[in-house]
Amino acid sequence: MVKLAYVLGGLLVLIGLLWMGQGSGYFPYPAESFMIDQSPWIYRGALVAVVGVVLIVLARRKRPLP
Repeated sequence: MVKLAYVLGGLLVLIGLLWMGQGSGYFPYPAESFMIDQSPWIYRGALVAVVGVVLIVLARRKRPLP
């Protein structure tokens, strides 16, 4: 279960960073994306990335029983 939390948290962080990059225009790929230069996606991406970091932190605190 802890490994699943690490993987899910990592994916959320990466997706959040991608959304932030597209929303700010620093990562304009694919060129047809509706998210490019749209500031709401910066905030949504930051929120998703923070949720991913919180999930990873909580997974680190949870130690599996021996």
